[in-house]
Amino acid sequence: MDTSTEEHTSTTKTEPETLKLLINGQSVVSQTSEFGDILNPANQELLARVPFATSDEIDCAVEAARRAYRDWSETPVSQRARVFLRLQHLLRENHDALALCLTREQGKTLDDAKGDVFRGIEVVEQAANIASLLMGETVSNVGRGIDTFSLHQPLGVCVGITPFNFPAMVPLWMFPMAIAAGNTFVLKPSERTPMTAMLIADLAQRAGLPPGVLNVVHGGAEVVQNLCEDPNVKAVSFVGSSKVGRAVHERASKHGKRCQALIGAKNHAVLMPDAHKGRAISSLIGAAFGASGQRCMAISVAVLVGEAREWTDDIVEKARSLHIGAGEHPSVDMGPLISPQAKERVIGLIDAGVHDGARLLLDGRHVKVPGFEHGNWVGPTIFSEVKPEMSIYQEEIFGPVLILVGVKDLDEAIELINANPHGNGSAIFTHSGHTARHFQHNIDVGMIGINIPIPVPLPFFSFSGAKGSIQGDLHAYGKDAVRFYTQTKTVTTRWVTPERTNSTPTTIHMPQ
Repeated sequence: MDTSTEEHTSTTKTEPETLKLLINGQSVVSQTSEFGDILNPANQELLARVPFATSDEIDCAVEAARRAYRDWSETPVSQRARVFLRLQHLLRENHDALALCLTREQGKTLDDAKGDVFRGIEVVEQAANIASLLMGETVSNVGRGIDTFSLHQPLGVCVGITPFNFPAMVPLWMFPMAIAAGNTFVLKPSERTPMTAMLIADLAQRAGLPPGVLNVVHGGAEVVQNLCEDPNVKAVSFVGSSKVGRAVHERASKHGKRCQALIGAKNHAVLMPDAHKGRAISSLIGAAFGASGQRCMAISVAVLVGEAREWTDDIVEKARSLHIGAGEHPSVDMGPLISPQAKERVIGLIDAGVHDGARLLLDGRHVKVPGFEHGNWVGPTIFSEVKPEMSIYQEEIFGPVLILVGVKDLDEAIELINANPHGNGSAIFTHSGHTARHFQHNIDVGMIGINIPIPVPLPFFSFSGAKGSIQGDLHAYGKDAVRFYTQTKTVTTRWVTPERTNSTPTTIHMPQ
């Protein structure tokens, strides 16, 4: 595997900024005594400090959102939509600057960072279409002279808790749909990558959001706990790890909030022997090692069916050719992991795989990048001869580790995938329509790709993870987001003419 030889250019060091909170339309200097460091994963450069908001500051943010809700929820829907038309324009104007900030604080390549921002912009465009998404339903004459119709009305104050791996896309999954639907919002971005979220929040203010409609607080577990328990919060949306997500869902639900938590994954790709070999392998490598495997939709298991089991050497050689280095460099295919702790965890799982008897075909534990010796580097790693009970198969590694499993036929592949507790997505590579249909009909996951490795839907659909990959009933963005961020009110009406006001009312017999 190649590593970047670009030397790191030193610059005059300045005192890193301390991020502020956004409360009621104002940038607020936190009074906290607890701060976290935001480090460039490629070289551990201190980029900024993030304050962990105090309980009083969290209360102020929620209260600002509560006060703003009354007027914002009554703002005409077309006026709300125009804010997001302006926001998508500002996001496009600042696309490259957002991507560069994202690369510096998260570590992904610049191309990947641009994709992160762009996929968020697509959801903002959908939010600008909110009027058609909020339309209810009407049936006239459910009884003689009686009509029934339904309305989708906002909930109130909503909260978003977002992960480090998509600092632009996931916040933009959440607050635009919630706010366009008439709610107000408190965003808690990852304390590891909050700089991009703050830039987006600033653009949202410039787009015309009134004070208090969008607020941003920073912090860790204590801030999340306070938001989940606040009596003025009506809904909590979370994307992140399984352990934290389950705790958030349990706590928020216990305190009467509507909650969705998009959590762990173990995604499989099935390679059939009739697939186009070169395209299938290239797609697999990109899906496994793009963003250094730090995606909830990353392919971490390749299921090689029949004669496709002979493709192992080609897969290893393709992975070995990837260029590893700092994300800003245009020739880089893979950047660093988010933190030294993440690197330690991934290496620990690789060690466990070796100890458990899996065959290590490509070892990424000892990668060095000249000029970036302190980066969180783990190179592409590939295992074969992995058994389902091994920890490297059971756990979501969230790093550049690919497992190769050989099976005799498609039904054995389907059985393997369906036995996994997670259900975000799965892909199949084949030229057979019959094979593809059999797979899509029988596989038990939320998102399926046919000759597409990462089948994340566009925002007019929903991100439809299943099984252990989601806690809650409704998914992110698309029509499910409208349902999540609104409540349905059903109205049954009867109007009578003045001369009939004293007549005997019609009796309606309700179904038993």
